[in-house]
Amino acid sequence: MSKKKNTPNTPSGNAPVRPPVQAQKTPTTGKSPRAVPVDTDFFNRKNTQLLVLLGIAVVTFLSYSACLDNQFTNWDDLGYIISDQYIKNSTLDGYLKIFDFGTNVMGNYHPLTILIYAIEYSYKGLQPFIYHFDSVIAQVLTTLAVYFFVKKFTGRPVAAIVAALLFGVHPMHVESVAWAAGRKDILYSLFYVMALTTYVNYSRAEKSGKLKWYVATLLLFTLSLLCKSVAVTLPVVLCVIDYFEKRKIDIWLIVDKIPYFLLSLAFGLGSIRAQKVVGAYGSLDAHFNALERFSLGCYALFTYLWKAVVPTGLTNFYPYPLKLGDALPGQFYVYPVIILALIFVVVRYARTNRLVIFGLGFFLINIVLLLQFIPVGGAIVSDRYGYLPYLGFFLIAGWFVSNYFEDRAKIPTGKAMLGAVVAYSLVLGFMSNERCKDWYDSSTLWRDNIQKHPDAPVGYFYLGQEYFTRYEIEGNPSEKKNLGDSSLKYFNLSVEHKPDYINPIICIAELQRNYGQTDAAIKTYQRALQINPKNESVFLGLGVAYSIKQQYDTAATFFRTALSLKPFFPEAYSNYANYLDIVGKLDSSLLVYAVAISQNPDAYIPYMNRARIYIRKGMYDDALKDCNRGIDVKPEVGELYILRARCYAQKGNKAQAMQDIQKGQSLGAKVDAALVQLIK
Repeated sequence: MSKKKNTPNTPSGNAPVRPPVQAQKTPTTGKSPRAVPVDTDFFNRKNTQLLVLLGIAVVTFLSYSACLDNQFTNWDDLGYIISDQYIKNSTLDGYLKIFDFGTNVMGNYHPLTILIYAIEYSYKGLQPFIYHFDSVIAQVLTTLAVYFFVKKFTGRPVAAIVAALLFGVHPMHVESVAWAAGRKDILYSLFYVMALTTYVNYSRAEKSGKLKWYVATLLLFTLSLLCKSVAVTLPVVLCVIDYFEKRKIDIWLIVDKIPYFLLSLAFGLGSIRAQKVVGAYGSLDAHFNALERFSLGCYALFTYLWKAVVPTGLTNFYPYPLKLGDALPGQFYVYPVIILALIFVVVRYARTNRLVIFGLGFFLINIVLLLQFIPVGGAIVSDRYGYLPYLGFFLIAGWFVSNYFEDRAKIPTGKAMLGAVVAYSLVLGFMSNERCKDWYDSSTLWRDNIQKHPDAPVGYFYLGQEYFTRYEIEGNPSEKKNLGDSSLKYFNLSVEHKPDYINPIICIAELQRNYGQTDAAIKTYQRALQINPKNESVFLGLGVAYSIKQQYDTAATFFRTALSLKPFFPEAYSNYANYLDIVGKLDSSLLVYAVAISQNPDAYIPYMNRARIYIRKGMYDDALKDCNRGIDVKPEVGELYILRARCYAQKGNKAQAMQDIQKGQSLGAKVDAALVQLIK
């Protein structure tokens, strides 16, 4: 008698698709499937599968191709990439420092993500294209990983095609792809999905082959955590997979999860500590009680549900609702009722469908930590938070369509449904491509946000900051004035919508200071101190203001206070060095400029100001190096060319000096008579 070959369980409770199933009662639907051959040979053929994978990859890439020309934005790209000290130390020691447990970037410990930024920076510096291109490629790879996981988990290639297509092109994923600082969501999800695939292999492997899959899963889980700590949910998902794979509940089933839960605990506690350090807990707009928090969490959950199907009205920042008096608007108390009703429907009609329960469970397990029951930051919903959780919905959609390929009589309907999914995916891909254009730069991003949330202060503030950044480097006086006025307009609008929003208040003070209204700036800084008496940026601003008033002892006190509150503060070091220059302490000033440059090598002002000191000290070679570095960082700043012209003139290279003078003048910089006389 020949032995019957054992086949692994699938989430449906049946044997895999092939060989043809026999009529039997299944735990998936409670119905007896028809005993007919399954017609999925076409999708299992090697050549077909390669074409399918290529098609999915191309469609995914094209869906995000519009972001390849995008610039950096002033929303976290500054902290994660442009001004991040860790990505700019391209040495072994620098790379190891990234993995130090004390190294937090923007309140997060995700060293593998930062390491990849560092590698990109070592090759291409701050050219936006490479960061956006790599994000699109990472999205393609993660999408392909989804295909292989779903195919392995369900045994159905049609389910894998549907899930991967929807995952690859969904507009809610644009934020993670088009936003350079959002890369961590793609990377952690890539390793997370790969870990799910290896774990399914582990659960189905013979005893002798289990170890390699166990080690692979643990390694991939660790890599996922190193990209973003929200991957802590994976051990819970593995337990759910055990249930659907019908693994025997014994001591080993528990023991093999211990390393996963220990890793989750370690990274979870580390994440909480890092978030507390930067004060991320607590919303921007108001404090809410427990009932209000629960209602807002249900509102967020419902928002993610409907945007999975109709992804419209997307924006990069969804503000908390404003309280009316001291109460949350009444409509928000309806959402707990809606969620409870949806739970009833699922329990009543889908509790026997194991795949549907798994998909919904996957979504809930991965979204629950992001529903703002514990407030983190100032947004109630974020597009990027649905990035991995939506895989649960796409898995359900794929399973539903693939069911029609399990019965020959229903295959024509299945093909029609698959065609509808492809058409729907193309529409989603077009929407994603259009959404990428909103992320072109800071101006397009925040104008889109203001259009969709005109009552929220955040969009006005960041748009004002964009104008302020342009104002600082503009050489043409009339254009500079226009930029400054536009900046002030948006800062005032931000404060108008939220009077205790300290960031635009500080920026208003900086503009007043730049306009020569020093006393008004000091009063505005003091207003900011009443809101937050330990804000390092306020003390820095006061230091600069009192330097302008030539009250140098007072200024020094404020500079030192700012640096004591925030030791890594390149802007403060740069301004403190400028103060030391003013009071005649040139050697000390050079040392402090060196610290500012070491903390942020991509700020042009320290190079420019240090070059001025070198010129005064007759150190023209050193000044020339700083001018060149400053021009590399900001080639549109005319003053740098004038300083370099002075260096060349002193070294006898009058032709090059004249070229730099012409370049500087074309950028709006002025040339003093002494330099002209020196060249003659």
